[in-house]
Amino acid sequence: MEIGFFLIAAPAVVFAGISKGGFGSGAAFASAAILAIVLPPAQALGIMLPLLMLIDVATLRPYWGKWSWGDAKVLILGGVPGVALGAGLFTVADDDLLRLLIGAVALGFVLWRLWPSARARAPIPVWGGLVAGVAAGFTSFISHAGGPPVAVYLLSRGVGKTTYQATTVLIFWVINIAKAVPYAFLGVFTLETLMIDLWLAPFALLGAWVGVKAHHMVPERLYFALTYVLLGLTGGKLVWDALS
Repeated sequence: MEIGFFLIAAPAVVFAGISKGGFGSGAAFASAAILAIVLPPAQALGIMLPLLMLIDVATLRPYWGKWSWGDAKVLILGGVPGVALGAGLFTVADDDLLRLLIGAVALGFVLWRLWPSARARAPIPVWGGLVAGVAAGFTSFISHAGGPPVAVYLLSRGVGKTTYQATTVLIFWVINIAKAVPYAFLGVFTLETLMIDLWLAPFALLGAWVGVKAHHMVPERLYFALTYVLLGLTGGKLVWDALS
């Protein structure tokens, strides 16, 4: 592995661990995007998925049982078919329109929550959670960018910061497992990507540890402010990718 690639990949993987370990996965997709700058996109996805799964396992224990099972169940029920849809369309679908829509929803939600009367509005209904789950599964499969639709639904439900974080950990643990089999059949994993994963695994665990620590140190109000910032950046990046 070339030193130049390592200097780019290691911080990107640490960032993914911090985002998934402490801040709801909202910006973890950026790591795959960073790797895609120096690698073919499919190879970048193949490298990141085992690392994301490792982060999932590392963060399950600290948040075990603290999730909102009802909300998680709705998003998972939508997410697994979304993964299947992503697998079926992986080689032929133009995902730019979906990126644009998801990014616009993420940005619109941030603006909606910042509006003075937003707290008086009703949460997104269950059917909206199923739609968000499908979008999360699909976008997660094609770009590891499933965080925004999940965040939009969960934040609308008014959950606390640890419940929010634990629920995202559970959801993406299931979704990432569901992605692994079709990734293997589509040839996204190779011996080279798995060897790179071995080198990068310590950085994934380091990021997860830092993320969990940061989650418990950051006050709830600041935590959600940071979450909205990450969601805004994520939405903006998706819109930029779609339009460019």
